[in-house]
Amino acid sequence: MISSKPKTQPETSTPAGTPVRQLSVFLHNRVGALMSLVKLLTEHRIEVLGLSLQDTTELALVRLIPSDPETTEMLFIEKGIPHVVFPVTVVELRETEHSLPHALSALLSAEINIDFTYALFVRPAQHPVFVLHLDSPEVGAEVLTASGFKVLTQEDLSR
Repeated sequence: MISSKPKTQPETSTPAGTPVRQLSVFLHNRVGALMSLVKLLTEHRIEVLGLSLQDTTELALVRLIPSDPETTEMLFIEKGIPHVVFPVTVVELRETEHSLPHALSALLSAEINIDFTYALFVRPAQHPVFVLHLDSPEVGAEVLTASGFKVLTQEDLSR
């Protein structure tokens, strides 16, 4: 049987491209720890496109969207930085019927849970961009796309 899918397309790709990947890292809660992490990435020509930081007394959880997740993951492995990679859904918002309340309503209607969210630093089409970690990222992306939202891929974000 001949597959209609191009052989070069990874199995994890959506029809529009590769899902956006977030890397999560625990840092010791010390002065300059975040700066050291960001400096390491910039020294390897990796841009931080989005960042979320949750602070506790001992540790800080850093969630980041890098411009090159593969190189970032290899760098973290090489440097012994424990990390976890998660697919996230990245959606472009607009002031019209594609606003935040409409996106949340579409996800609620489909009974998709949101674990956490944050905004990105980059705005590829000059519209706000919102990161969602969903309990079902593939279904969430389908629901948002069917509702008229533009769901971004890694190729949309990487430069």
